[in-house]
Amino acid sequence: MARQTSSGSFDTEDLPEPVRRYFAADARRDIDAILELFTPDATVVDEGEMYRGAERRREWQDGPASRYEYRVTIAVQRELADGRVRVLGRLDGNFPGGTASVNFDFELADKLIAGLAIAP
Repeated sequence: MARQTSSGSFDTEDLPEPVRRYFAADARRDIDAILELFTPDATVVDEGEMYRGAERRREWQDGPASRYEYRVTIAVQRELADGRVRVLGRLDGNFPGGTASVNFDFELADKLIAGLAIAP
């Protein structure tokens, strides 16, 4: 399924490099590029399910992350008290309801993603 990421009025250059690369790869629907951005033991939480390790993250990308076509418009980014980076995105697509606001909470480790939680 194709995805697009749009920066809208938000300057994506302000995002940390791994986060910027994540959204760029997601927009291209480049699963391998997305997966290469994570540390080997990174955890992803999406739709209430946890995916830990390379094989589980591939299951996430091949399954729930590919279920619908959508575009992410980044609205705002901020650093959280615990060092994580939160990106608020608006999703528009062919999923139930068609539009949703979603928080992408990234835990970074140097130039890689050590954790990602996606939730309303």
